[in-house]
Amino acid sequence: MEEIYCKAEIITSVESTNLTKQTGSRRCPGAVVLFLGLLSVLLLAGLISLGVHCSRRFHGAVVVCLVLLSVFLLIGLIGLGVHYHNSVYGADDKFSTIKNNLTELLQASQIKLSSLTEERNKLKTSLTEMTEERNKLKTGLTEMTEENNKLQCLFRLNKTCPAGWTKFNCSCYFLFTETGSWTEGRQDCRTRGADLVVIDSDEEQTFLSNLTDANVWIGLTDEEQENTWKWIDGTPLTLSYWEKNQPDNGAGQAKWGEEDCVHIRTGWKTKNNWNDRSCRASLHWICEKKA
Repeated sequence: MEEIYCKAEIITSVESTNLTKQTGSRRCPGAVVLFLGLLSVLLLAGLISLGVHCSRRFHGAVVVCLVLLSVFLLIGLIGLGVHYHNSVYGADDKFSTIKNNLTELLQASQIKLSSLTEERNKLKTSLTEMTEERNKLKTGLTEMTEENNKLQCLFRLNKTCPAGWTKFNCSCYFLFTETGSWTEGRQDCRTRGADLVVIDSDEEQTFLSNLTDANVWIGLTDEEQENTWKWIDGTPLTLSYWEKNQPDNGAGQAKWGEEDCVHIRTGWKTKNNWNDRSCRASLHWICEKKA
């Protein structure tokens, strides 16, 4: 589109320049021819007058020669004027043709620009519609996934958990009585066919807060990118229960180190009891698996 605008400006500039040249070239040679013609006429008249008053033959011959020379000069000027007249009007036709061609080119460029603008607007509208349709599909997929999870949960309600595990809704939970790092706790859960607990509801948070009075690891970390908290299944954190002023990554104190893992202060009988802690700290942990 910028190219079309540029062409339109060039066409306008060329058209203006051509018209200026045409006007200037017409005025200057025309004035010269007129001046020389008048000069020749005056010279011829003067020579004739001189010949009338001259009595000697020699002078008469000179006068005759000059008169003939003036006549030839006048004839040449007349021919030059005729040639100039034809050239100027022939140039007018050429300039007129060029002007018309440039005008047509400008109009075609403007039409093309308008067509491209209309096409761009159609594409933008189509993109907006496709984006809306995609968002609807994503919403529908999310709703179907949630419905599927509910159905699976209802199917598992009558199932029991292994010995030592505690059942809540559709999951089984295991509280490990020994302590270890966050990584050690996760490895232990995996050997049991489970993983560190993922909390996705108020009910589950309340259940876990009352399960024990000890501090326990949960499956939440920002080890990959600081302040970007994710659960061990890869889902981002959307529902949180942080303590006041947490997470603080050790509040800048070197003795705490980098605090990239999360535990529940279950001794605190409150819903907001999450705290970030160094992953090397030794705490209990809770495993979770489907019933």
